[in-house]
Amino acid sequence: MGAETRTPRSKWIEAGLQALADGGPGAVRIEALAKSLGVTKGGFYGFFADRNTLLQEMLDTWERESVDDLLARVEREGGDAEDKMARAGTLASDERLLAIDLAVRDWARRDRVVADRLRRVDNRRMDYLRSLFRGLYADEGEVEARCMLAFSLLIGNHFLAADHGTRTREEVYALAVRLLRT
Repeated sequence: MGAETRTPRSKWIEAGLQALADGGPGAVRIEALAKSLGVTKGGFYGFFADRNTLLQEMLDTWERESVDDLLARVEREGGDAEDKMARAGTLASDERLLAIDLAVRDWARRDRVVADRLRRVDNRRMDYLRSLFRGLYADEGEVEARCMLAFSLLIGNHFLAADHGTRTREEVYALAVRLLRT
């Protein structure tokens, strides 16, 4: 059996995404990925011209999974606007997707190409949120503010280290979500 059969392209991309989530773009090294997959690095070049090609395909995969696939699932499972928002938030908070998303956000701080990709992804997410909030609120200013608050809550929740008195983080997060819907 050849390397293509043993180690498909998707495995290299997934290993790269895991390395990105664990250690940032600097951790995405061909030799380290090959070792994590238990193969030689020669198999890498059967799929990718170089490391930059892999990085771009990783970003393509992240975008597809975190926007296209996620929103398609939300729509497929149906429900009203609030159901869809809750489901989208739950799916976006998936441990694997969230770790990759946060790593991409950090990477975007130092790489303009990645920052442009992140902006596109965030704009697509915000457009979807707008479409849902427009079903609940008529005022465009309120729709935009609620979208910003909802998206900021989802992302920012993972950066806060504050205590919440006698309440747990989950309790306060749930209260914040309820406030956004009133």
